[in-house]
Amino acid sequence: MTYVPAESDPDVDGAHANSGRAGSRRALGCAFEVVETLVLTLLIYLVIHNFVAQPFEVQQSSMFPTIVNGEYILIDKLTPRFGGYEYGDVVVFDPPSGSGLDAQGIPFIKRIIGMPGDTVSLENGRVFVTRGTGSPVRIEEPYVVTEADGSTAPTICPREDCPRTWIIGDKEYFVMGDNRPHSQDSRLFGLVDEDTILGRAWLRYFPLERIGLMERPDYPALDTEDR
Repeated sequence: MTYVPAESDPDVDGAHANSGRAGSRRALGCAFEVVETLVLTLLIYLVIHNFVAQPFEVQQSSMFPTIVNGEYILIDKLTPRFGGYEYGDVVVFDPPSGSGLDAQGIPFIKRIIGMPGDTVSLENGRVFVTRGTGSPVRIEEPYVVTEADGSTAPTICPREDCPRTWIIGDKEYFVMGDNRPHSQDSRLFGLVDEDTILGRAWLRYFPLERIGLMERPDYPALDTEDR
């Protein structure tokens, strides 16, 4: 008796082939969707990070007690593009090149005290700002760290060759930390160019018990409304 193998059913083989091709197409489609989602997510992140907001870990104590070392803040990069900066803004910037403070590549965080066109001077531990051709005005700074006796720490220059007076040019700012005795700022390295500013400190989001917006102080004597 001769055994004759049964012929393959063409309909069954075709169904298997079609099913395999359909499965491959579905897998390819899923992979494409995953890649597309990842690329879109990356693009959104880059746009937000570079033009809208950027997280920043504070790695210095120069803004104590306003901002403490190890806290996390969100940098506002969007609104300064339209409204610029104001007195009292806390800004994050790259230290001036050639100052010796830029070697580690860690941005600094300080407060804007002098604006373009101003003259900032230090006298008897206090800060005076002259707007344009006006008269020097002493500014009140309740955010500055206090001494052991509760008095406000004096603002003195840490340099022996301190000029004590700084004339601020166009697109330049005079910045200082709130922890005046322990801050490397414009008293040490001079004025900060606007192009090196990453943005304005907007929100403290960690630790949770200190979460909140970074409020801008008022300087009534400077009459910021008319600037």
